[in-house]
This record gives sequence, structure tokens and C-alpha cells, in this order.
Amino acid sequence: MSTQGGSVLERVRGLLREVARFGAVGGLGVLVNLGVFNLIRHTTDLQVVRASVIATVVAIATNYLGFRYYAYRDRAQSGRTREMALFAGFSAIGLVIENGVLYTATYGFGWDGPLASNVFKFIGIGTATVFRFWSYRTWVFKALPPVAPPVGAATATEPLPDPAPVPRPERRPEPLPEPEPANS
Repeated sequence: MSTQGGSVLERVRGLLREVARFGAVGGLGVLVNLGVFNLIRHTTDLQVVRASVIATVVAIATNYLGFRYYAYRDRAQSGRTREMALFAGFSAIGLVIENGVLYTATYGFGWDGPLASNVFKFIGIGTATVFRFWSYRTWVFKALPPVAPPVGAATATEPLPDPAPVPRPERRPEPLPEPEPANS
């Protein structure tokens, strides 16, 4: 079964590769986010959500580099200003989602111990990641349009044309051997 962009299996494989690359960069971002968050929490008197916002901003900066130069390096590279503005905007929405979960747990339910803060920070990161994956791939790092085959070239769904017959040179008859002279 084929579609315009390739077979369904090829498209699924491509999506799985994209999710894996996104996950690799995102995994590093989670480590940076949680590391900075816990460092700030244990070395300063900042409130939980403020420490989380700072950690999220540091992770966003790290993630942009990873997404642009690793996960989405094969995507369109023109319009870098537009790309960065969209990335910042969608990242800010993700920041609100992520820290909204932590805010609700901390100030809504009073769950503000170190373990609870990390658990709800992690849940917030996971929730925001779903939004970020969709928005980054759809709006920020747009896929390049498929390259059209040259005019007259066969596509995967069209059979190759039979090759044109190769003209054969005409065969000239071989000359007859000359008779041997008679000995008298």
C-alpha cells in the first residue's frame, strides 16, 4: 500500500526515527531541567515554581541547540528568526503547562516536599512534551517538501519503460575466397 509520500511502513519508520531523535534531545533536556531545578532548590531560598521556571528556561535553551542541530537538522534552515520566535513562543506555552502542574500540586494541594516537587515537575515535563513535540514538528521545524523526480523519470508506482532497441549495424556478406590459380 503506497501513499504520495512513500509507503505507510516508510512513513511510520520515519516518524519513529523522529520520535527517537526528539526523545534523545528531550531526555538531555529533562536531565538539565531537573538538575538545575534541584541545584537551585538546595542552594537558594527561591520558591518552588520560580526555581522551576529558571530550570525550564535553561533546558529550553539547551533543547533548541539539540533540536536544530541534531533532531531536526534535515529540516528547512531558512527563516532562522521566524524559527527562533516560534520556538520561543511554543516553548513558553510548554513552560506554562509544565509549571502549571507543579504550581497546582504545590499551592493547590500543598504537596511541596522535595520528592513531591520532583514528581510533579516530572509529570509537568511529560505533559508539556506532548504539546512541544506536536508544535515543534508542525510549526517550528517544518519538513522540507518532497523532491519531485525529474520530468520523464519513473516513480516508484510507475513501471520503468522498456529500453529503446539498440540499432544493430548491418552485416555485410563476407567476400568469397579467391580461387587458387591452376597449375598447368
